[in-house]
Amino acid sequence: MNRLLIIVAGLLAFVLFNAFYTVGEAQQVILTQFGKPVGEPVTDAGLKMKVPFIQDINRIDKRILEWDGSPSDMPTKDKLYISVDLFARWRIVDPLAYFLRLRDERSALSRLDDILGSETRNAVAKHELIEIVRTTKGRVPLKDVVLTESDVANTNPSVGASIGELVPISKGRIVVEQEIFKAAAEKVKVFGVELLDIRFKRINYNASVEPKIYERMISERRQIAERFRSEGNGEAARIRGNMTRDLDRIQSEAYRKVEEIRGEGDAKAAEIYANAYNQNPAATKFYAFTRTLDAYKSIMTPDTSLILSTDSDVFKLLKDMGSMPNAVQNAAPPPSAFPQ
Repeated sequence: MNRLLIIVAGLLAFVLFNAFYTVGEAQQVILTQFGKPVGEPVTDAGLKMKVPFIQDINRIDKRILEWDGSPSDMPTKDKLYISVDLFARWRIVDPLAYFLRLRDERSALSRLDDILGSETRNAVAKHELIEIVRTTKGRVPLKDVVLTESDVANTNPSVGASIGELVPISKGRIVVEQEIFKAAAEKVKVFGVELLDIRFKRINYNASVEPKIYERMISERRQIAERFRSEGNGEAARIRGNMTRDLDRIQSEAYRKVEEIRGEGDAKAAEIYANAYNQNPAATKFYAFTRTLDAYKSIMTPDTSLILSTDSDVFKLLKDMGSMPNAVQNAAPPPSAFPQ
């Protein structure tokens, strides 16, 4: 009799154990009977009861879940292939529809891969790369002092207008994300899923085009460097030309000044000589005589051969060499002829 009571008590405990179940704060439960849902979803936490051995418990998470897609390559509107890495946050708001259509979280993530991947491709294909990368329209870039318009546009206006300026955008990355979110949220509603948010995690160039992009960027930087270098060489040539011109002008002015001073000195010396030798006829004759001697000294050397006529002054002078002191004495003016 005691054994029978023990067996009945054990069976009763086993039945009661299978009849009760608990629902956590982060869970919601769908009861299925022979694989089909029965009743309303259980969303309140606590101790619950079911038909033992016939009904099964299917627990569904009601917390905010994450979806982290794998990077995928896709083209932009301006024909640039980029690798886009997206992530999203979602939760189950209709557990019955979720259970009927998806059953588990793995199926939900697979369906999100398809929907979000498709909508991302559509959005990226409709926008240029700059629209996907940039966020704000009116952002003012930081400019290098070397690239400011005051330093560059003075010599080449087109350079100052292109260097250090951001390409204008019409939408920006946030608007593109909102477009993807709006299109994908409508499609996931039928699965009992609410899409909460999506964001671009990373946007990179495709591995096959990265070298070409970098080469183009390097080429553009080199062109800018060459342009600055040519402008610098032109400015240096202009400065050297101005320096040469100023130097020639200074030298010409200095030469003119020197000649003016030399001319003034010669005129002053001539004036002094004239004043000294034009006081009387004797002084004039003496001056003519001394100048003639200086001329003879400069034109006659020991190797000089002269052919003179008998009536020339030089012949007479050479003929009278013996009496030269008397001639000099006669030609010299008296002491009273010179100023004291």
